[in-house]
Formats: sequence, structure tokens, C-alpha cells
Amino acid sequence: MYSRRFVRTGPLLSILQKSSIRGSDDWKLRAILIFHRSMIFCARLKQRHEYFHSQGGRLSDHGLKYCPNAACTEQQASAVFARVRAGVSATTEDTQKFASYLLLFLGRLDAEKGWTKQLHLGAVRSVNTRRTRELGTDKGFDGIGDRNQIGELCSFLDKLDQEHALPKTIIYNLNPADNYAFATAIGSFQEGPVAGKIQFGSAWWFLDQKEGIEWHLNALSNTGLLSRFVGMLTDSRSFMSFPRHEYFRRVFCNLLDARLRMGNFPTMKHSWAQWYKMSVSEMPSNICALVLGRLPR
Repeated sequence: MYSRRFVRTGPLLSILQKSSIRGSDDWKLRAILIFHRSMIFCARLKQRHEYFHSQGGRLSDHGLKYCPNAACTEQQASAVFARVRAGVSATTEDTQKFASYLLLFLGRLDAEKGWTKQLHLGAVRSVNTRRTRELGTDKGFDGIGDRNQIGELCSFLDKLDQEHALPKTIIYNLNPADNYAFATAIGSFQEGPVAGKIQFGSAWWFLDQKEGIEWHLNALSNTGLLSRFVGMLTDSRSFMSFPRHEYFRRVFCNLLDARLRMGNFPTMKHSWAQWYKMSVSEMPSNICALVLGRLPR
């Protein structure tokens, strides 16, 4: 009765033969089968990752409250997956472990294929339960979280870095109070020959406005190399998303102009000032060209 159901399960047949399963213990067989399915879950994800790569995909994007950082082995992740497939609700600890394992697994895939990973961190979703029930999710009831998450983020980056599997990464922060924490964290994981391998991504969502953009650019320029910044982005394919880039360009140029007028940059009295001034003037066009994929090689 069981042998036919194990035709394509390979080594699990020996597990069944060594176990004490009887006809009345069909739930045990089901648990073993589910465990087997969980073992191939990551293999299926890898197949889909490879498919997107073959179609030209080079970016991944994760929208998270924070970067999960629970210790979790492959066996533990498989056990969590198996329990949920069997109808058992995941505990908070289970969720943390599985999410942590999966994010690291996907990070390794991105590094292997040369992708850039994006992390959008810090949002709290659907905080108004009544209105969310009436209108649904993503209807204006989200906000900025206030979790101390920099330690978890650094731990995630460090785990991949220790394996030499840290992909190019862009990290977007939603809480302006964390700007300097994010801006300094990326500096610990830069590595040649990729200049700007880890990016402090542009101000997003509630911070995608003049003051929020300026806060972000000031934190980045005060702690890192502004000329390596990848600039504004949009995840929309709408024609009306183009003004977003123009808005960013104007704010960026105004910020540089103000610093020039304040004398923050060298005057022409210095022998190398002409080159420096030229570099400053070219920076906005280079960053905007980089966003649109037009940066000269």
C-alpha cells in the first residue's frame, strides 16, 4: 500500500521501512511525505530564480518590517514547513526561524547569479483593523515603524559576508531616525572590486519628499561617498512615474548648489579645485544617468 506512494521519494523508502508505521498510522506517512516536499521546496525556489534569470531578471526585492535574524538550520526550516503543510499553525518563533533561513537562502542565490538584492525595511502595515476589513489592504492604513533593527540587519549581512555570498545590496530605510545607523552600517560591508557594493537606497514612501530626500542625502554624504550613490528609482512602469526622477534631480541639484554657495567645496585658489568642481557638477547627471541605465562606460 505504501510502496506505490514512495515511487518518487527515493531515500525515504528506507526511512519508512525502519519506522514503526502501520496501516492505522497514516498520519505518520503523511508527515514523512510532507517533510520530503519541504526538502525540495528550496530546490523549486532555485528553479524559479533561474527562470527569472534566463528572462533577464537581475533584481530581487523584499519588503519587510525588519530583517529577520533567528538561527535556523535546514532541518529546522523543513520541520516548520512540514508542520504548516500538515495544518499546524506556525508560532512566532517558527515564523522567525523560517523567514531567517529563507532570506539567507535567497541571498545566496542572488550572489550566485550576480543579482542585486533590495531590502525595503521599516513599514508597519494595516494598523487600522476596522478600516482594513472594510476596504482591504494597501488602502492608506500603513505607517513608519520604530523598531531598533540595525543589529538584525548587520547580522544578516554579516552571515552572508562570512560565506563570501553577500550580493550587491540596496537597503531602503523608512524611519528617518535610523538614517545614520543605516548609512554607517553599509560602510562595514563594502568590498572591491565592486565600488558601492552595498547602497543606502533613496528615500522612499513617506520620505519621498523634499525634506526626506535631503535628510537621506545629508546622512549619506556625511558618512560615505555620495558620488557612488545609485540615485532615485521607481518600481512603477507608469509613464507618470517619470516626474519622480525629475523631482529627485531638482532636490539633489539644489542641495549641491547650496553647499557650493556656502563655500563647503574648494575655491579656485586650489590647484585641483577646477577638477573637483567639475566632478561636483557632473555628479547629478551621472547619478541620474545611472538610474536610467545610460551611464557612460
